[in-house]
Amino acid sequence: MKKLLILGGNSDIGIQLLNNVIEDGNFIIHVHYNKKFLKSSKHTNIKLIKKDLNLVNKKNLNKIFDNNYDVIINLVGYVSNQSFSNFDLKEVQKTILINSLIPFMIIRNSLKNMSKKKYGRIINTSSIGTKFGGGANTFSYSISKYLNEFMPSEIKKMSSNNVFYNTVRIGVTDTKFHQKIKNKSLSKRVKLIPTKKMASAKDIAKYIFYLITENNFITNEVLNITGGE
Repeated sequence: MKKLLILGGNSDIGIQLLNNVIEDGNFIIHVHYNKKFLKSSKHTNIKLIKKDLNLVNKKNLNKIFDNNYDVIINLVGYVSNQSFSNFDLKEVQKTILINSLIPFMIIRNSLKNMSKKKYGRIINTSSIGTKFGGGANTFSYSISKYLNEFMPSEIKKMSSNNVFYNTVRIGVTDTKFHQKIKNKSLSKRVKLIPTKKMASAKDIAKYIFYLITENNFITNEVLNITGGE
């Protein structure tokens, strides 16, 4: 069985993805979350990791997370309501640390074993906001998601060892995430999408699930699931 880690597993997309991997039955599942976990399960192959990534550092990282994951999905989405005109430096640094840098460290620690096993599937997540310069109050969040589209050359070289790394750029999705963003009119926003509708969390989870189970050729790509935007 493959050992899988979902970072940000208490998100709406994380819950849907967890349902998919449980139903698949071929994974030992580690689910990271912060605050309240929205899924209760007696599944024997699930390990719950409750941790604020802002409190993770080089010293305690290996105590909290394994270094031999076969599959890693980063769904962390810490949101700080800040505009470009009034952003706070410390808050931007915190957002980047939580959404990007700590997940990159976790990914880095499993790469050696992935390469040895000649198997690895890594999914990072970005946002459609990176394409348009972010929303009025999502400067910190959008910067962190833009960083997630960066693909280290060391990972690209591992493609020949069947270690595939992709970033999914997620469009406007019907999740509780949008409730955290101030002054956002979803009805107006949806009109700008060519499909004239939002994605569902189930839609996004389905495509991520494909990339970690069926995909044998797509790697080093930023894949847009954005309704045509």
